[in-house]
Amino acid sequence: MTYMAATLLAAPEEHANPLIPHTYELVVGIFAFAVVFFVVGRMLIPRIQKTLAERTDAIEGGIKRAEEAQAEAQALQQRYAEQLEEARRDAARLREEAREQAAQIKAELREEAQAEARRLVEAAHAQIEADRQAAFAQLRAEIGRLSTDLAGRIVGESLQDEVRQSRIVDRFLDELEAGSAQAVR
Repeated sequence: MTYMAATLLAAPEEHANPLIPHTYELVVGIFAFAVVFFVVGRMLIPRIQKTLAERTDAIEGGIKRAEEAQAEAQALQQRYAEQLEEARRDAARLREEAREQAAQIKAELREEAQAEARRLVEAAHAQIEADRQAAFAQLRAEIGRLSTDLAGRIVGESLQDEVRQSRIVDRFLDELEAGSAQAVR
């Protein structure tokens, strides 16, 4: 029977067109297509679209972040250039101030040195004048002593009275100075 059933079933197939499928194959195919279409349409397509949207957002966000980072880097570079220029101006200003201070200090030191030199010269002049006065007084005393000794030898008597001797010597030296001053004029 199986042979017979197989022949019976095979007999109509022999007469059927091989290009046209059987009805049960069409029903099963349409049902399988509908299930696959439903699964793909309801489950896979939204997931695929979601994944594509996330990737698009990530790419666009990456581009946007890269543009922002580039803009920030340019802003930082501009700020750095401004700070560098400001630092150069400050350095130039500080150098100029240092030059001015050096010139001022140099002038102050020169003035102090000149004042010290004047003070030393004045002190030296004062010392010289004091020494001259002391030498003149000593010389005057020595001349007085020598002249009284000489006068005593000439006169033959002692002129030891100191007050008298001092007056005579002073008068003599004053007359000598007055004569010298008139001769110079």
